[in-house]
Amino acid sequence: MAKPRTEPRLLCLLGVLILFALVSGARAAAAAAGTGKCRRGELVVRQRATGRTVEGKPEYAVEVWNACRCAVSRVLLRCYGLSSVEAVDPRAIRAVDDERCLLRGGRPLAPRGGAVRFTYAWMTPQDFPLLSSRSHC
Repeated sequence: MAKPRTEPRLLCLLGVLILFALVSGARAAAAAAGTGKCRRGELVVRQRATGRTVEGKPEYAVEVWNACRCAVSRVLLRCYGLSSVEAVDPRAIRAVDDERCLLRGGRPLAPRGGAVRFTYAWMTPQDFPLLSSRSHC
């Protein structure tokens, strides 16, 4: 009685496993390249003094610009109540509590260049670090 040869079966199984690993790795690399999520640095906050004063306080212009390839919505920035002696456009930004502000009422910023701008006047410039956002790819 002849012994069945297991070497060809093992080699075939090994080949299938290697092929599976290569395909899985390629899919993972493709997913990492286009994850459908924007990185923190792709939502850029720029701020500058306008040169104007309002009630003795310097005015600042802020632009939040979306550099991501995806639209971004529900953008929350830390603003600590958004102190200002001049009215700030609530369609651009509004405080949701003592710490956070919501951009554009949560509506999306267009991909690659969508921006929202607003001005405020206060003793010193405020920081507006990104707390959270939602990407739409």
